[in-house]
Amino acid sequence: MDILDATTIFSALSQHTRLDVFRLLIKAGPEGALSGEIGDMLNVRQNTMSANLTVLLNAGLVQNERQGRTIRYFANFEAVRRLLAFLMEDCCGGNPATCQPIIEEIACDG
Repeated sequence: MDILDATTIFSALSQHTRLDVFRLLIKAGPEGALSGEIGDMLNVRQNTMSANLTVLLNAGLVQNERQGRTIRYFANFEAVRRLLAFLMEDCCGGNPATCQPIIEEIACDG
């Protein structure tokens, strides 16, 4: 990931509805959520939700899949991994133990 990709992602997440959508999709995991369900859960009108999902899609943060007449959206976990790797690339000045609390904080509780 380069700085342009990272700034595009941060720009997409800089609006509270888009951040809420992305966090919801992270929680949904591999099941994702239908666009209408996302709008209902966040109490956002469908046309507004569609515009926000398009921004997230264009930033590479989400992926979608048509299912009949609806579209299911999924968080792009590879993009999240690449962004975190970009942010942590030169972390800790060669002392990995310093970064361990951060890694523990973001790790899924298995």
